[in-house]
Amino acid sequence: MKFLKHIMMAGLLMVAATSCNDWMDILPENTLPEADVDYTKTGDMYMPVSGVYAKLRTGGMHWVIWPLSIIRDGDVWSGRVDDQGLLVDFGNLKYDNSFWGLNEMWNQYYGMVKVANGALESLDRYAEHITNDADRATYRAYCGEVRILRAYAYYRLSQAFGDVTILRNNSQSDLTRSTKDAVERYMLEDLQYAIDNCPKVRPNEATHIGAATAYTAELLAAKIHLNRGDWAEAEALTNDIIASNKFELYGDFYNLFKIPGKLCNESLLECQCTDFGQGSGDMVDADQWFVFQGPGNLGGWNFVGITDKFINWAEGRGETIRLETSVLRGGTTTRDGDYINVMGNVSNTNTWNGKAYTPTNQLTEGRTKYGSNNNIRIFRYAEVLLINAEAKVRQNKNGDQPFNLVRTRAQMPTMTNVTVDQILDERRMELVCEWGERYNDLCRTGKAATELTGWNESVRYYPVPLTQMQTVPTLANEPLN
Repeated sequence: MKFLKHIMMAGLLMVAATSCNDWMDILPENTLPEADVDYTKTGDMYMPVSGVYAKLRTGGMHWVIWPLSIIRDGDVWSGRVDDQGLLVDFGNLKYDNSFWGLNEMWNQYYGMVKVANGALESLDRYAEHITNDADRATYRAYCGEVRILRAYAYYRLSQAFGDVTILRNNSQSDLTRSTKDAVERYMLEDLQYAIDNCPKVRPNEATHIGAATAYTAELLAAKIHLNRGDWAEAEALTNDIIASNKFELYGDFYNLFKIPGKLCNESLLECQCTDFGQGSGDMVDADQWFVFQGPGNLGGWNFVGITDKFINWAEGRGETIRLETSVLRGGTTTRDGDYINVMGNVSNTNTWNGKAYTPTNQLTEGRTKYGSNNNIRIFRYAEVLLINAEAKVRQNKNGDQPFNLVRTRAQMPTMTNVTVDQILDERRMELVCEWGERYNDLCRTGKAATELTGWNESVRYYPVPLTQMQTVPTLANEPLN
């Protein structure tokens, strides 16, 4: 709770204009007038770090970022065709670079980068007054946390847009983009710093509960190496997480994404929210992230549908546990007693993302906002196991053990001598509707061209937003290596 109150305070200190057209005009969100900061008070050194988490919550979880991240894989679609109909076109790989949501995604993630850059500058100012080794180690650990979150922002930017600008400091004038390869190398430098300096604990064991740790950095680095085809590196990083014996799959997949599963031992990173157990008053939440993808009769906006194609495929596999959890079906009542409304008779329009569903009987008494008091899951141990399995099989090793741990939790039969294709199918099922993982898997494995109608390399990434191209001409330069 203390950590979340720090985040709320940091959010209140943020300046406005997070959706400015020119992202270079946005001040670091955790910036205070210099005269108001006493850098000799090294006990306050975590405040700028809190500011980055606050920006993750208030900007990185902007609702429009979510459909833009998940609707291109053939398993998920926007769920609505009315006032945000362009999202349907985007899901069909037809992009309009003037769409406001692209600009919002760009601005919000670069807002995170700027807050992180500002936080590192503030930490350096505090470090000038550190007089003992213990505080120096704490300073380095805090810098590591910030670098993890900065790398996370770049990861999402590069997954969405490919070649993007590396903003090394907030006064940088040349905004020429760098190649995706260069951006990945930059992220890996940040993550190695964090691996070397952050504590090797679970987030729920951290001094600031839920904070990113060295294991968070290892998972993000493993994801980058997986995308790059660096199988040995991906295996080594995930081996270290597994060998720590600190993580385990949460036993109840149904509640994993609900209130009981918050910050469980499966979690490697969550965006934290809370109502402080109070039925009214201030909340630390992610604005409309949960609301926009909930069914209307429970207070949602009816966005984010799961396609019949995916449901039929999952049923054909014999999925029950994961299918029930992942898909809210219209015209049914959940095991917690919530009736899910029916919108119409059109195919695909009566299913919603079950991983964003918080039962009304789990809400704090007095709260009615859809998803209030729940966290947004970002990184999970299940993905560590599946990356480990794939990296091993890619190197002609056996990946059965980590692979079958994931299947056993879902009450699916174990398999032997698993193949890459079987692991990709398992990722499809386990990670459906999570951060565009299926689309990324199709692209990185060369399967997108056959699985997605109209896909080719020219549509792999979203175009740089028109507003950015108009206001920052150097974005049109040839990317740097």
